[in-house]
Amino acid sequence: MIQSYKKNPALANKYDTIIIGSGMGSLTTAAILAKEGQKVLVLERHYTAGGFTHVFKRKGFEWDVGIHYIGEVQRHTSVIRKLFDYISDAQLKWADMGDVYDKIIIGDKEYDFVKGTQNFKDQLTAYFPNEKEAIDSYVALVFKAIKTSQKFYINKALPSIINFFIGKKMRAPFYEFSDKTTYEVLKSITDNEELIKVLTGQYGDYGLAPKKSSFVMHAAVARHYFEGGSFPVGGSSQIAKTIDTVIEKAGGTILISADVEEIIISNHTATGVKMKDGKIFSAKNIISGAGIMTTYNRLIPTAIAEKYKLKNQLQKVNRSVSHACLYLGLEGSPEELKLPKTNYWIYPSDLDHDASVDRYLANIEEEFPVVYISFPSAKDPDWNKRYPGKSTIDIITLVPYEFFESWDGSKWMKRGEDYTELKEKITQRLLEVLYKRIPQAKGKIAHYELSTPLTTKHFINYDKGEIYGLDHSPKRFRQEFLKPKTPIKNLYLTGQDIVTAGVAAALFSGVITSAAMTGKNIMKKVMAN
Repeated sequence: MIQSYKKNPALANKYDTIIIGSGMGSLTTAAILAKEGQKVLVLERHYTAGGFTHVFKRKGFEWDVGIHYIGEVQRHTSVIRKLFDYISDAQLKWADMGDVYDKIIIGDKEYDFVKGTQNFKDQLTAYFPNEKEAIDSYVALVFKAIKTSQKFYINKALPSIINFFIGKKMRAPFYEFSDKTTYEVLKSITDNEELIKVLTGQYGDYGLAPKKSSFVMHAAVARHYFEGGSFPVGGSSQIAKTIDTVIEKAGGTILISADVEEIIISNHTATGVKMKDGKIFSAKNIISGAGIMTTYNRLIPTAIAEKYKLKNQLQKVNRSVSHACLYLGLEGSPEELKLPKTNYWIYPSDLDHDASVDRYLANIEEEFPVVYISFPSAKDPDWNKRYPGKSTIDIITLVPYEFFESWDGSKWMKRGEDYTELKEKITQRLLEVLYKRIPQAKGKIAHYELSTPLTTKHFINYDKGEIYGLDHSPKRFRQEFLKPKTPIKNLYLTGQDIVTAGVAAALFSGVITSAAMTGKNIMKKVMAN
């Protein structure tokens, strides 16, 4: 059964553009195209829209699935704030998380990441007084790397003929940073392994440890939060809700429970989609925000995929990590429980990040290589109006997909006793980590449930339950096929795979895709708004 985000939609058989998936990249693309006067149909296979921006409710609680904090939105003139305002008609409101957005905890030592670039540097220098020069160099390199990324991503939207003449020159400065690992760059400015471990303490935001991740990915995350973190007022469901209004104004619709079986390709041109129930929708343009792996492996007819050697491209990239998330509902308001707004990043003290991951993957009974704790109810000033006397906590860690692979094919919420026991074991280990930092949570938990890589696969449709699409190694950024335009006429891609991981990157993917499709300078319109 096909349902609308709103009740009783007036469905057309033909649209200007059809977008598969309703994640941040898809929603951004849809809103931009709607503002260009297009009637857009967004198709979401699940019962709720938003991808990783959606929420779920259980037992009188609400949890945000993927949004834990957003940077660069408190300043109204920032590019990201301008983009959010543009696609939501400025209806999205943001709450500042305060001075300390991230707390890096290594063993028993704590390091605060303080908002404001100078404050950040001063605080880190207070922790590492002999490393002032290295810390200054680090921040300068982050800004320098980010500066090169602008032309690199603009290049992805350019027509092939223009790209042929100037593309190499636009990409070259970016490659100077993207070809190096995060660890390589940091090791070039300091030998202090503890400082390197602290500076890379947000690697969970993109899922690849410092010796494997590209420095440009690290720089994008670090720079994104230098001015602090924010949370959407009313929870992350407000993102899809406000964007839906913009799409609807132009005659478009977000459909939920709308599972696409295949992209229809006729005479080497994408012309529509065939739904699982057999219904066909037609459009001038088709955009997939379902991820490049899902798009090329499942949505494009095999003969077409072979003709354009699309699956050969997929051999050049790897999937990102998978994870488990423990969702906790507690009795007591965030104020009563004294829950912080700051995110906690907790690491083992005896090994560097990469070695901790390797040890854990060899034996998952070993200490978790990273545990991330977020307190969404404390971040949302609207929370107490909606859920008085209650609180929520999210706890995330790395869990390999292979650990749950034997249950693949089983039904969500009905995977059997062994699966439930394994989840319970992981849950109790994560609770131990929580109670060490937030002892007041003990005895207050009214409901908990653990999502696994199979949960992510079920809801996000990534085959291995990966959280960030493709991994962010230096090799990934050399793949020129990771761009909006595909070899098939009128078929485009959007989402984190054509940019990088994260909500902000997915926003930019919407700009890049709509610019590639329309040939218009979308960013100029956004900034003029």
